[in-house]
This record gives sequence, C-alpha cells and structure tokens, in this order.
Amino acid sequence: MGGGGHPGMMPGEKAKDFKGSMKKLIKKLGRYKFGFLIMLIFSAGSTIFSVIGPTISGDAVTEIANGLMSKINGGDGINFNALGKIILLLVGLYAASSLFSFIQGIIMTGISQKVTYRLRDELSKKIHRMPMNYFDTTSHGEVLSRVTNDIDTLGMSMNQSLNQLVTSIVSIIGVFIAMLLISVPMTLLALLMLPTSALIVSLIVKKSQKYFKQQQEYLGHVNGQVEEVYGGHSIVKVFNKEADSINEFNEKNEKLYESAWKSQFLSGLMMPIMTFVGNLGYVGVAILGGYLAIKGSITIGNIQSFFQYIRNFTQPITQLSQVANMFQSTAAAAERIFEFLEEEEEVQTVENPVSIEGLKGNVEFKNVHFGYREDKIIIKNFSAKIEEGQKIAIVGPTGAGKTTMVKLLMRFYDINSGEILIDGHNIQDFNRSDLRKLFGMVLQDTWLFNGTIMDNIRYSKLDATDEEVINAAKAAHVHHFIKTLPDSYNMVLNEESTNVSQGQKQLLTIARAILADPKILILDEATSSVDTRTEILIQKAMDSLMKGRTSFIIAHRLSTIRDADLILVMNEGDIVEQGNHEELLAKGGFYANLYNSQFERSA
Repeated sequence: MGGGGHPGMMPGEKAKDFKGSMKKLIKKLGRYKFGFLIMLIFSAGSTIFSVIGPTISGDAVTEIANGLMSKINGGDGINFNALGKIILLLVGLYAASSLFSFIQGIIMTGISQKVTYRLRDELSKKIHRMPMNYFDTTSHGEVLSRVTNDIDTLGMSMNQSLNQLVTSIVSIIGVFIAMLLISVPMTLLALLMLPTSALIVSLIVKKSQKYFKQQQEYLGHVNGQVEEVYGGHSIVKVFNKEADSINEFNEKNEKLYESAWKSQFLSGLMMPIMTFVGNLGYVGVAILGGYLAIKGSITIGNIQSFFQYIRNFTQPITQLSQVANMFQSTAAAAERIFEFLEEEEEVQTVENPVSIEGLKGNVEFKNVHFGYREDKIIIKNFSAKIEEGQKIAIVGPTGAGKTTMVKLLMRFYDINSGEILIDGHNIQDFNRSDLRKLFGMVLQDTWLFNGTIMDNIRYSKLDATDEEVINAAKAAHVHHFIKTLPDSYNMVLNEESTNVSQGQKQLLTIARAILADPKILILDEATSSVDTRTEILIQKAMDSLMKGRTSFIIAHRLSTIRDADLILVMNEGDIVEQGNHEELLAKGGFYANLYNSQFERSA
C-alpha cells in the first residue's frame, strides 16, 4: 500500500481533523446500525464464551489434581464422569465462541465491503461531475490513490479495527473480573506488568516511528526510479546510462536498506522484551499462587486458569494499541475520500435547457474574456462569427493557448464575461451533456481502451449497428487495414493499444468521430509522428469527416490549413490576428512570420 506509484496515504499518516472525519464516517455507517448491533451481540457473546473457558479448564485441572490426591490417599481416584462433563462443557463453550466469532466476522465483512462499495461508487460518479480545472491542478496518481489506496485502507482497517475494538474491550473487562474472582492479590501483582510493558512499547514505538517513515519515503524513491528506468529503458540504452542508473539505484537502495533494517530491528525487539517482562510477571504470580494454594486460599486449577487469564489480559491491551493506530489510518483515509467527495462540482443541468434538436452548427464568440485565474485574463474581448460548415483553424506557437478555445467551446471551463453562442443560443443555457453531444473530437493524443476494434469505434454511438461501424471505418480509410488483422473487427486492442501503430490509432479515432455524426468537429492535427503515406490517409479521412460540418482545427503544420475559412492566430494566450490565409499573409504580421519560418524550415 505504501511507498509505490501513488502519492496516497502512508502508513502512520494522521488525519488533520480526526473527529470530523470519524463523524462523517459514522454518518455513512448509520444505515447499517442494525447490522452493527447484531455484530456487537455476536462479538460480545464470542468473547464472553472464550473468557469463561479458562475457568472451566481450571475446574478440569482441579478435578484431576483432587483425583490424584484421592488415589494416593487410597480413595477412588479421578471422577471421569465429572471430568467428562467439564470437558464437554468446555468444548461446547469454545465451539459456541468460534461460531459466534464466525458469524460476527461475516456480518462485519459484509458491512465494510458494502461501505467501501458505496464509497467507490460515489467516487467514480464524482469524477465525472468534477470540473476540468480540478484535473489540471491535481495529479492523476493523487485521484487514483483515493479510489484505490484510500478505499482499500478504509475497508481493511474498518473491518479489523471495529472487530478488535469490541472484542478487546469485552475481553479486558471479562478477564479482569474473572481474575479478581480467583484472587485479588494475584490480580494486583499481574497488573504491575502493565505500566512496565506500556513504557517499553512507547519507547520502542517512538524510536522506530521515524525509521518507518523513512522506509516508506525511500521505498517510494526506489520504486519511482525503477519505474522510470523501465519505462525509458531504450533511452537509457541509447545514451549508455546503464551504469549511472545502477549507481542511482544502489544509492537509493542503500538508504532504503538502512532505514528498513533499523525499523524492523526495533519493532522486532518489542516481542522478546514484552515476553521477558511477561515471564517475570508469570514467575511472580506462580510464586504467589503456590503460596496461596498451600494456604488453601485457591486451588491448583485456579492457578492454571489465572495464567491463561494473564495471557488473555495482555493480548487485548496490545490489540487496543493496534486499534488506535488503525483508527488513525481509517480517519486519514476517510478524510481524503470525503475531501474529494466534497470538492466543488460542475453544474450539469440548467432549468429549461435548450434542445439540441435541429441545430446546424453556427458558432459566435461575443466579447469573450477568459483567464484560468480571475486576476490574469489571457483572452481579452475576442469576437468571431462562424457559419455552419465553415473550417476554422487555430494556430500559434506551442503554449499559445490553442486548446483553451476548444475547452471554452465545450464548457470544460466557463468564460469570465461575454457570450459563446451556438445557433444564437448561449452555451450556458444547454445541459452540459447535451451541449457536448454536438461535438466530435479527434485529439493528437489518441485514446483507445482495452477491447475490440468494433467496440472502440462504437464508443461514440453505443447503439450503432455493425454495418454503421464498418461504413464509418471505410470513410476513415481504415477498413482495409482492419480486414488484414487476425480477427478483423473483433481483434482486441491491449491496454496501451501498442498492437496497432500510431497512425492506425489515429484513423480509428477518426472513424469513431465519423460514427458520432456531430454538428461541430474539433480536430487536433496528429500527423507529425506518422509516415507520409499514413499522413495522406489521415488527411483524406479528416477531409471526409469535415464535409458539411463546422470544424475547428488546432493546426501544427500551417500548410494544411491554407483553405480554412477563418484562421485565429494565438500568441501567449491571446488572439493577435484573425482572417483567411491570404489576408493574414498580406498583413505581414505574426502569422506571416510564423508561416514563412515554418516553410523555410521545411524547405
């Protein structure tokens, strides 16, 4: 759970607001209060039966001891009938305890899994309601950690801690009463072990905690370095950096080794020291018990029972300290989960939303102002009118903010002021899901999931027939390639889609967009990393895709957008020029310089 690829909660991490997080968790658990009540009854019953056990086994020892003494003195010896009844009662008690423990374990596991199931479901749905700027400012690993690490930590620690809490408390109370009933002096002597044990445990924990934290930190560094080198193995080979990578790994591994052995050594000391202190207590109790037995205050069976109770008394105390740590982990995991669930969401629906039926794809930007931060406006008073079916190119150097225009159009971000209209309707008057049905996107970073080619194309229109999917593939000039594959349209793409080339992936995403039949297209040209023949195929596919549709093209190669009806030239987040290719070249401004420099480089 700790130290690896996710920046999630580390063991020993504490919640910033323990009480608040636990209150929220208890509220979530409220719907299962009847199940908790049943679990508590069975847990208490199981513990009570196990607490009574040593007293009954002590009676068996006393019966045997009395029988032996009787035999020595010429009596009848051991009363096997009485001994048999005691043993049967003991077996019955332990069987009942095991049965009750089994039932309460099933109930608690069911409750914890239902809670984690519901929370995982809530997190999954929440992700789809989050605004884009959350994911721009939060790492993917951090989000994944909440859905995986924190949910798993919460489920496991809740399952174990609640069981142990009830069992330990009932055990301590029951065992303490049983010990007092056997002998008050022996109980007081046994209790003297507790402060000594507690002091030793606290000293060891205090000393080892920093090494455990270091261990988790260095484990993360080692895992990160291994993952990095593995991912870029070919680059490491090309630049002969194997020795440097090994040296870096050895350095980090050495630090991990140092912190790991210190933490493990110190934690390993705890059990032998505790055992030694416990054995000293046993010696004291044995001496006192022998003395009291000689005086006739207690029986031999009572001494045997008391030894069992001592062990049963210290065990739940140790468990309670573990439960306290588990509750810290539970609260920390719960806090991170609830923080995410309470994040501000996108407004998904509006009252009396505009219908998308019959819309043609006219787009107008009216005095648009936008900034990712309100104090830093990057698009200042931008206006443009685009007729249905027109091709709009957005150009500019890397980092100029070309994708920002697309994000505004699809309401991934909302503008600060002004209006964006589609067929005269403000985009803020649409439900977000309806608005996005108007758009089709083909991005530079292709996304295909682990599934068949047929399913990947059909992703944009789940009710499409096989024939419609095949027609879309033909329009995207990818049908012939698909037919050459071993299973044709039923070939399964692996998780990274590495069993098809970059250009083929791009053609599949174009086929997906064609199948969606959107009114407005957004194309992020992705021909820079493919060969010339595939580039021609992709360009043909994109041309057929754009026919009759309003198209926004984020252009990297300016030679491909000469025939655009309108070119928006961006620099440093602002639109510095707009017009068609000839008009912008005639101006001799930023676009002309950009175009000519690119043309010279390509020449």
